[in-house]
Amino acid sequence: MAKNVVKKIKLQIQAGKATPAPPVGTVLGPAGINLQEFCTKYNEATRDKMGDIVPVEISIYEDRTFDFVLKTPPTASLILKAAGISKGSTKGANQIVATLTKDEIKKIAEIKMPDLNAYDIESAIKIVAGTARNMGIAVKGLNDTELEEQAREAEKAEQQAAKLEAELEEAEESARELAEGNNVEVETTHQDKETEEQKEDEE
Repeated sequence: MAKNVVKKIKLQIQAGKATPAPPVGTVLGPAGINLQEFCTKYNEATRDKMGDIVPVEISIYEDRTFDFVLKTPPTASLILKAAGISKGSTKGANQIVATLTKDEIKKIAEIKMPDLNAYDIESAIKIVAGTARNMGIAVKGLNDTELEEQAREAEKAEQQAAKLEAELEEAEESARELAEGNNVEVETTHQDKETEEQKEDEE
């Protein structure tokens, strides 16, 4: 008779480095399973993937026993690892922070195939390349032209912003000068005085 699953928990843990300490202990502790047993089994199962983050889906049964299924590492973490960087661009595709080859993207696509909504390797490559592009990582021979065009557009936008800022500063300077000029009413006062003197002479 099959055991009833009472809870399913998903975690992302560094391969081979699970410990009963937080965050693993914090999430799994309330479920009442043997934390040390889980950590030992997870670390053994992921020892060959050291350096990767390996998601795991844990099924917990009524008797507090468990099973787990390993998933493929997140696409973004595989891309960062292949590119040798710690994080992607803060400006997305408009700022290139690294470059990968199509072969490197293909290797990532092959790893991710089981978890991707892709019917063949070419579709998987497009999905992975799209993620890389959004992280500011160019793919040599795949989207060079598009990335160059986006970089040119970004540069153009920056130039327009700088021009607008310069025009704004110029307008503010003109407004200041105008304001200062309005405060000096010597000419008007002088004219009034002359008019008064003329009136006195006439009298």
